[in-house]
Amino acid sequence: MTYRKIVAGLFISADGVVSAPEQWTFQHMTEQATAAIGAMIADADTLLLGRRTYQEFAGYWATQTGPMADALNGIRKLVASTTLTVADWTNSELLDGDLVRRITELKAAPGRNINISGSVSVVQTLFEAGLIDHLHLMTFPVVLGGGTRLFPADGKRVAMNLEDSTTFDSGVVHLHYRIGG
Repeated sequence: MTYRKIVAGLFISADGVVSAPEQWTFQHMTEQATAAIGAMIADADTLLLGRRTYQEFAGYWATQTGPMADALNGIRKLVASTTLTVADWTNSELLDGDLVRRITELKAAPGRNINISGSVSVVQTLFEAGLIDHLHLMTFPVVLGGGTRLFPADGKRVAMNLEDSTTFDSGVVHLHYRIGG
């Protein structure tokens, strides 16, 4: 049986922090990083976002133009939120019910990859449930010392296989892992 893949992509500091990337990533963003992000988006037909990331993305990308904006504005967006009552960014819909159950159903449906961008709590929930198939980490050359970490200290052990790694001129390292042994 074939199924859709869940592909998570996050910006992460050298010390494992994933929170507030808008405060520490932009000086390292280059055409190489943008191209890598664009390639991930091109392989998907759905973007899954948590509430906070959705609101940040919608507030910025909905009014932008260009290849990245066109891709993000055009793709189907699913929003995992228990507090939002409307998702009015083009092609957006709120997910209702249990997130793990809904994503399990979506994985079994025909389609291309379902990408998750940022949305740390969504990634953590789906990672714990064993639903993430690929993990892309763009590791930035900065130590933050504190903040939300991707993998909680009390999390379960998960085998990951390195599929690819690329070091960008800015010092950012893009790591692509396939989840599972």
